[in-house]
Amino acid sequence: MTDAPAKTGLEGVAQAAKDAGASGERGLPPVWLWNPPHCGEIDIRIRKDGVWFHEGTPIGREALVRLFSTVLRLDPDGYHLVTPVEKMKITVEDAPFIATRVDRDGEALVFQTNVGDTVVAGPDNAIRVEIDPETGEPRPYVHVRRGLEALIVRPVFYELVELATPKDGVWGVTSNGAFFPVAPPGSAPA
Repeated sequence: MTDAPAKTGLEGVAQAAKDAGASGERGLPPVWLWNPPHCGEIDIRIRKDGVWFHEGTPIGREALVRLFSTVLRLDPDGYHLVTPVEKMKITVEDAPFIATRVDRDGEALVFQTNVGDTVVAGPDNAIRVEIDPETGEPRPYVHVRRGLEALIVRPVFYELVELATPKDGVWGVTSNGAFFPVAPPGSAPA
């Protein structure tokens, strides 16, 4: 009896993610430990609004997007879907995830993402705000895991702004003992 050949491409990524999460809970495969050969690019694009596309068509199955998100890795040369046997580069327009909710839990800010991650902001998961040089609009992010970030949607950012307090002339929020500016320096009373 011979083993079935390993699946490759999109099918292989889906199977590897399923196998890694077979315990029934949202376990994350150890993609940082896998060092497979680079197999090129796959036509997957994550649009800046968080919608995932394959070959120009939105991936409509939320479970499949969540599955792929578990094998996403950021390497120095970009974003990749990684399995134990292959690594395929994908396109990410901004951040790979979207922070769709924030809740205050004691001294912590707890974010929910569009792919089912729960992230507690703090020293290991920083909140950062970039200012668009052309429009002056803020682009807020929260670190999710191993260099992967979630863009914080505007209504959630407004909630953060409402929670902000001044510190050293900057408006910001505190979570797990860490202070994160949400406005430019000089925006708050000293």
